[in-house]
Amino acid sequence: MSASSRSSTLLPWLGIALLVILLDQLTKTLVLRMFELGDSHMVTSFFNLVRVHNAGAAFSFLAGASGWQRWFFVVLGAAAAVFIVWLLRRHAGQRLFATALALILGGALGNVVDRLLHGYVVDFIQVHHAGWYFPSFNVADSAISIGAALLILDELRRVRRG
Repeated sequence: MSASSRSSTLLPWLGIALLVILLDQLTKTLVLRMFELGDSHMVTSFFNLVRVHNAGAAFSFLAGASGWQRWFFVVLGAAAAVFIVWLLRRHAGQRLFATALALILGGALGNVVDRLLHGYVVDFIQVHHAGWYFPSFNVADSAISIGAALLILDELRRVRRG
């Protein structure tokens, strides 16, 4: 496959990743402008909009570290992005797999942008029920989670066919 045809098959997946990044950064910018740190506004009986800063990773992993984790997660996110683009180039014709990777790529880079700009990730979606609160998250985290679920689905389908 030529380099130009490879890049043309890569473009739709990079477009999905870019849309995730843009939507993620737009929503985070709105939250930063409209909410003070710690603000919480109830939307429904199980859903709040909040403003939380997460210096760690998922579920605030390493959030209490001395600051080195910012650069660790930037490097980790950048390395993951390079690997995902490599996978997309090799498997651009596998629609479900490539969609999953594109969502994960966009989410990872959306959170990397936050770490570079702010030193933390802005989270604002809070789901809760009967006094139980799921850790706050954002559009990038949602894209990563949906992408991971699609990867599992893709693998289950591959195993079933094989």
